[in-house]
Amino acid sequence: MQFQIDNMTCSGCAKSVTKAIHSVDPQAKVDIDLPQKRVNVVSAADESAVAAVLEDVGYPPRRAA
Repeated sequence: MQFQIDNMTCSGCAKSVTKAIHSVDPQAKVDIDLPQKRVNVVSAADESAVAAVLEDVGYPPRRAA
């Protein structure tokens, strides 16, 4: 699953996003492209659960095209 997170602007943001995703699925593989503000997640967790936790921590995601 890929997300666009427009307010992810620094490495601290990227760490927060990764930590939030790992709270849903500790085994998730998270690849972040900070300049493009994109997150690629390989996870057994449901996409809606990942999106919800990102929203909860202040990084509302959009589905990346």
